[in-house]
Amino acid sequence: MQWNFVPAATTTRNPFRSGSRWMRLARVVVPTIWVLATIWFVAFEGLPLTRDWIAAWVVLGLLAFSLGDLGGWFRGVVFDWLPFFGILALYDLLRGAADGLVFRPFFLPQIDVDEFLFFGTVPTVWLQDHLYTRGTLPWYGVIAWTVYMSHFFATPLLAGILWKLDRMRFRRYAACVAVLSLLGFATYALFPAAPPWMAGEAGLIPHTVRVIPEIWGQLGFAPRFGLVGTGYEYANDVAAVPSLHAAFSLLISLELWQNARRWYLRAVLVAYPLTMAFALVYSGEHYVADVLLGWLYAVVTVWGVRKAFARWVVRHHKEPAVTSGSFSTTSD
Repeated sequence: MQWNFVPAATTTRNPFRSGSRWMRLARVVVPTIWVLATIWFVAFEGLPLTRDWIAAWVVLGLLAFSLGDLGGWFRGVVFDWLPFFGILALYDLLRGAADGLVFRPFFLPQIDVDEFLFFGTVPTVWLQDHLYTRGTLPWYGVIAWTVYMSHFFATPLLAGILWKLDRMRFRRYAACVAVLSLLGFATYALFPAAPPWMAGEAGLIPHTVRVIPEIWGQLGFAPRFGLVGTGYEYANDVAAVPSLHAAFSLLISLELWQNARRWYLRAVLVAYPLTMAFALVYSGEHYVADVLLGWLYAVVTVWGVRKAFARWVVRHHKEPAVTSGSFSTTSD
C-alpha cells in the first residue's frame, strides 16, 4: 500500500502582499478615506492649528500613502518626523518664553522703516483706509485669510511630500525649517517688536484693526486646539520681527522652484510669498519691514543649508540619493 503525503503549506497567502489586487485597491481607498476624513474634521470639528493635530494629520496621511512599506513608515516616524515636529513644538515654547526676555517691546523702529520706504506712509494704515470696512467680507479679505492660514499647513505638507519622494531633500528642507525657527526665536528674544495693530492701540499710528480674527468669525470656521501650542506660554504678540509667515512662504517657493518647469507654475511660486506679504500687512499683523527681513532670513537660510549639505556630500564622497518622482537632490 502506497501512501502519498502532501506537504502542508508553510506560509499563508497574504491577500495584501505588494502588487496584489487587494493592495492596489487599498492604495486608492485608504488615501481617499484620509482626504474625506480631513474634510469631515475641518467641517465638524474645526481647523486644527496646533502641532499635535497637524503632526497626527501628516503622519496618518503618510501612513495612507505608505501601505506597501509599513516598516519604512514606522522608521520615518521615529527618526524623521518626531525630531521634525519636536523642533517645531520647541520653537512654539521658546517663542512664548522670548516675550520680554531681554528688552521691552519696540514700537517705533518698524514704523520708521515703513515710513521711510513709503514716503511717510505706513502701508497697513493705507491699505485698511482703502480696503477695509468693518462688517464686510470682501473677496480679497477671504484670500488674505486663506493664504495667512496656509502657513500652518503648507510647511509640514511640503515636508511630507519631500519625505515620500526624496529623503535627502526632506532632510535639507527640515534643516532649513529648524534654522529659520532658531533665527526667529533669537530675534524675538533680542528685539521684541509690536505689530501694527498693537501700535494702533497705543496711538502711535492711526487706528488699525486685526483683520484675520474678524474674517475668521465671519467665515464661521472654528479653530481646533490641542495639547501642544495651546495656552498663555505659547502666546507672544510681540514676536513680529521677522515675519516667519513671510519667511516660510518664501522657503516653500525656493524649495519648489527647481521643479517648476512651466512659467505658470513659477508664477504661482512668485505669487504665494507676495500674496502672503499682502495678507500680513493688510491684516495689521506685520509691517513691510518685518516681511522683508523674513524674506532675507529665508534666502540666507536656504543658501547656508544648501552649502552645508553640499559640503557634507563631498566630504563623505557620496552622490545624493535618487528616488522615485521628478524631484532631484542636487542643489541649485
